[in-house]
Amino acid sequence: MRRRIDPDLTARARELRNNPTPTELAIWHRISRHRPAFTRQLVVAPFIVDLACRSARLAVECDGSQHVDRAPYDERRSAYLVQRGWRLIRLWNSDVLANSDGAAEYLLLQAAECLGGTHPLPLPSREGRKRVPRTPSAPSVD
Repeated sequence: MRRRIDPDLTARARELRNNPTPTELAIWHRISRHRPAFTRQLVVAPFIVDLACRSARLAVECDGSQHVDRAPYDERRSAYLVQRGWRLIRLWNSDVLANSDGAAEYLLLQAAECLGGTHPLPLPSREGRKRVPRTPSAPSVD
């Protein structure tokens, strides 16, 4: 029986989920309760994406200084994901840690755009409605 995903990749993704970086935690705590749903450490074989929104096909990579020397690897990885229909966003760890709320808002807006431009902050349900005054009920006659 052949498995769809290499068990070693699955184990590595699980290990990364259980030991997140401070950058991943900073964003995750801000986007995990929003929709569309994001997931951490998604296997897109042979790679593992830091954060991903499956419904929007949006992949997010949080890059630190170690990625400065890995440009060819990152380019190959980016090309692979784009070729398979993913939109890739790269964020620098320092930018995310300096402005986590802004980074989370940016990701949610990008996911909404990928899904057809849904508004990330819908209007409250009663806004824009005219209030219809209630008429007092007629007293009941027994």
